[in-house]
Amino acid sequence: MATRKVTLSLDQTALMMAESAAAKAGISTSAWLSAAARREAVRLGAGTEWGNPAVDAAADDADLAAAEDDLRAAG
Repeated sequence: MATRKVTLSLDQTALMMAESAAAKAGISTSAWLSAAARREAVRLGAGTEWGNPAVDAAADDADLAAAEDDLRAAG
């Protein structure tokens, strides 16, 4: 999935929670925030006219599987 670099402001607690969740998932904070934003947008009904949700979900699953493989390999 293509990415674009942006600058965001987050409150300290939200950032700490995102960093913790990303670490537990074995992915970068940026990847975790991107997935979380996508999930929330879909939950609220936004974005239904963009992209292909099935393809995006498969890409998220592939990213998660790769992160889990990396964690296993790291011990």
